[in-house]
Amino acid sequence: MSSPSVTPAPLQLVLGEEELLVERAVRGALEQARLADPSADLTRTRVSELTAPELAELVSPSLFAEGRVIVLDNAHEATQDVAALVISYTKQPAEGIVLVVVHNGGGRKAGKDVVAAMKKAGATVTECPRLTKASERESFVRNEIRQAGGKTDPAAVAALIDSVGSDLRELAAAAAQLVADTAGAVTEDAVRRYHRGRADVTGFAVAEKAVTGDTAGALEALRWAMQTGVPHVLVADALADAVRTVARVAGAGRADPFRLAGELGMPAWKVKKALTQARGWKPNALGQAMRVVAEVNADVKGVAADPGYALERAVLRITAAHRSDR
Repeated sequence: MSSPSVTPAPLQLVLGEEELLVERAVRGALEQARLADPSADLTRTRVSELTAPELAELVSPSLFAEGRVIVLDNAHEATQDVAALVISYTKQPAEGIVLVVVHNGGGRKAGKDVVAAMKKAGATVTECPRLTKASERESFVRNEIRQAGGKTDPAAVAALIDSVGSDLRELAAAAAQLVADTAGAVTEDAVRRYHRGRADVTGFAVAEKAVTGDTAGALEALRWAMQTGVPHVLVADALADAVRTVARVAGAGRADPFRLAGELGMPAWKVKKALTQARGWKPNALGQAMRVVAEVNADVKGVAADPGYALERAVLRITAAHRSDR
C-alpha cells in the first residue's frame, strides 16, 4: 500500500564519478520510491547495452500502474537514438516511474544533451564529484562521523585517513565502526587504538618518510604496505598528495601556519607538518618530485608492467630529489 505523504521525484540525475556517492544516490532514489510504493520494482542497466526500442518499453506506462525505478547507468555513453528518447521522455514522465540517469559529467555530446534535458525538466540533481583533495576527504570523514551520531576533531580525522587510506568505502566503514565502538567520541587516541598497526603500513606512512628524504624508512614502509595488501594506487595517491602539499606550502613562503591554512584551504595541522617537511627542499627538486608522482600515478594504473617496482623506483627518485640541489 502506497503512502500519500511521499512522492518521489520522477526524474533524478546522478552526476559525477565518485562510485560510493553514486551508489548511495541510486539507493536513496530506490528507498524513496519504496516509501511511496513498497512493491516498486528496480531495473538497472547500462545505456550502452540498450536499444531505443528496449528503452521505450522500459519507460512505457504500466497497465496496472506498478511503481518502477529505472536506473540508466553510464549515460555519457548514450547513442543519439537513446539520448533522443530520454530527452523526449523528460518532457512528459510516466506516472509511477522514477527515472534515474547516472552520468559522469563527460563523454559524448548525446549524453551531455541528456543531462541538459534532465536539468531543464526540473530533475532532482545529486552531485557526486570525485574527491581528489585531502580537504575533501577530511570533510567526507567528518560528515560520516556526524551522520553516524558521533563527534570528532581535526587530529582524529587526520589519524583516521592516515590509518585507513583514501578509499571512501573503507573510510565510511571505519567511521561508522568507530562511532559505534566509542559511544560517539571519535578521538585521535581512539583511532590509533582501533587501527593500531595499520598506520605504519599505509601509503601515508610511505609518503611521509619519502618527502623527508628517509629512503630506508620509506622503502621499509612500502614493503610492509605491499605485504599487507595496501592497493598500489593508494600509495601513489599518498605520494602525490604529500609532494603537492609540500610544494604548495613551500611556494607560499614563510608565514603564520594559521594564515597559510586559510589562504591554501588546508587545516592548520597539515600546514605545520608540511612546513617541517619542506625544509631542505629546493624549487628544482620539488619540480622533479612533482614529475615523479605524476608518472607513478600513470604507472600504477596500467602503464607499468610491475606497479610495485614502479612505486619503489618513485620512492627512490623522490628521496634522491630531496638530497639534490642543496
